[in-house]
Amino acid sequence: MRALSETVLAEGAAILSERDPDLAGVVRRYGPPPLWAREPCFATLLQIILEQQVSLASARAAYGRLDGVIPAVTPEAFLTLDDATLRAVGFSRQKAGYGRSLAAALIDGSFDLDAVAGLPDERAREELVGLKGVGPWTADTYLLMALGRPDVWPAGDIALQAAVRDLKNLPARPSHDEMVGLAEVWRPLRAVAARILWFHYLGGKG
Repeated sequence: MRALSETVLAEGAAILSERDPDLAGVVRRYGPPPLWAREPCFATLLQIILEQQVSLASARAAYGRLDGVIPAVTPEAFLTLDDATLRAVGFSRQKAGYGRSLAAALIDGSFDLDAVAGLPDERAREELVGLKGVGPWTADTYLLMALGRPDVWPAGDIALQAAVRDLKNLPARPSHDEMVGLAEVWRPLRAVAARILWFHYLGGKG
């Protein structure tokens, strides 16, 4: 299936709207969701690591400070920063370690983001999760946003779970396994469904 673009996303939203009246309601209210595309590179994966277990606004602010202390967010530049600088930027000790591990792996060639981009979804996910500090949520977000995979479903995403609960009038936020089961009807466009649901969660604000 084609990688997501604005055109493919709009087509996918139309298909899912015919299949699911709840998703159709979101698209009717707000239009097709944003693509929220990111460049497939070290900087993007590092920013997603920053976003783990914190608000997007907080992670965005930390990334902005990082961008202000080095000429470009590259593996080489990141490794020039000492602990104090990274702390001041907003990196915890743990996330600083994850960033350094990722940067070193890209520099020494033990990990290749370009090669990951050419792999099928599950294989690409396995490669990403093999990195220190990259769990399923981080890997799925990279596949969704940076690689534009149309059928990746980040079942552990809390905002996505909250959106599903609200839209489907569930008594509680669905578990990971329940999210996987609920999304079966949206295959092979689960990443489009995720964007529609996030759009609902954000009240139509991209």
